[in-house]
Amino acid sequence: MTRTWVLEAVRRIERDAQRSSDTHLMQVELPATPHVRLYLKDESTHPTGSLKHRLARSLFLYGLCNGWIREGTTVVEASSGSTAVSEAYFARLLGLPFIAVMPRSTSPAKIAQIEFYGGRCHFVSNASLLYAEAERVARECNGHYMDQFTYAERAIDWRGNNNIAESIFQQMRGEPHPIPTWVVVGAGTGGTSATIGRYIRYQGYATQLCVVDPEHSVFYDYFHSRDAAISSSRGSDIEGIGRPRVEPSFVPDVIDRMMQVPNPASYAAMRFLERLVGRRYGGSTGTDFYVAMQLACEMSKRNEAGSIVTLACDSGDRYTDTYYNDAWLESSGYDIAPYIAQLEKAYAGGVWPVTHRPHPAALHDATLNAQPCLEVLAP
Repeated sequence: MTRTWVLEAVRRIERDAQRSSDTHLMQVELPATPHVRLYLKDESTHPTGSLKHRLARSLFLYGLCNGWIREGTTVVEASSGSTAVSEAYFARLLGLPFIAVMPRSTSPAKIAQIEFYGGRCHFVSNASLLYAEAERVARECNGHYMDQFTYAERAIDWRGNNNIAESIFQQMRGEPHPIPTWVVVGAGTGGTSATIGRYIRYQGYATQLCVVDPEHSVFYDYFHSRDAAISSSRGSDIEGIGRPRVEPSFVPDVIDRMMQVPNPASYAAMRFLERLVGRRYGGSTGTDFYVAMQLACEMSKRNEAGSIVTLACDSGDRYTDTYYNDAWLESSGYDIAPYIAQLEKAYAGGVWPVTHRPHPAALHDATLNAQPCLEVLAP
């Protein structure tokens, strides 16, 4: 009876995937860098509104086929929001109870979406307690802890099966520069960067992978030091990316370059991007776009032609009370004006404004097997 239920559950998930078309790949016009084409893979158009829809589907299939999820199993996840929204969707699809263990600071819009899909939210005040609390909740209800931070890199089939990397390269086939010079992504679980980095190597592409990390996250420091004991006492303030500890799914050796972005730069970039494409996206998209703009300027300075692909991870509708709220920015101590000005200069002139004078919110940049370079942003 259990095998029969699992088989039907897998088929339900596969049918759901067949009913969903692929996400759009749009070009962002950069008039000042005409030989560099920038593309935005809009993952906000998934049924649950974010890139995490792909991950949630893979995690459910992984749990089902491993025998961890059965009929009636309560599914538990530690999540800042988007993964939990997507997992709540799939739990409802299969008729399973779902509990999201999440920071109390998670946006109200994400909480409402989880509850819309029938999930229950369990809050923690300290982000560092998220994992242990999710494990405890799963034990108490005899459920299954999905643990996206461990299983993201192995649940996704990085060789193909319509993963995010395969989708990008298939959609780029007819473009003037079909093999991107750069793919730019953030790191939350590390699953997306691991999938794309492995796929690039598996296919033998010359594409380089740049991973961006927000302030107060440990991935950038770990990439440089390889000290897995590094931790942070606070969250990144960019929902979906940045972690207070090194996650098991983060695979540094498939990454060519890492850059650390100040939080106000991410908030400025998401607002600047809205001007260019007429759509609102979240903070992680701002982090991606901020670095993609810098890479475009670098390529233009070298008279290099090519393409850059980055991700629009989720919709800005989830952040109207926070990242798009001027009062929230002010109360949180974030001044985005210098970074808006920086992006305007880069967009208008095709040159990335950089100064070497000290600045408290410096951007860090590290390239694999090289010493880190400290780049300080001009206001």
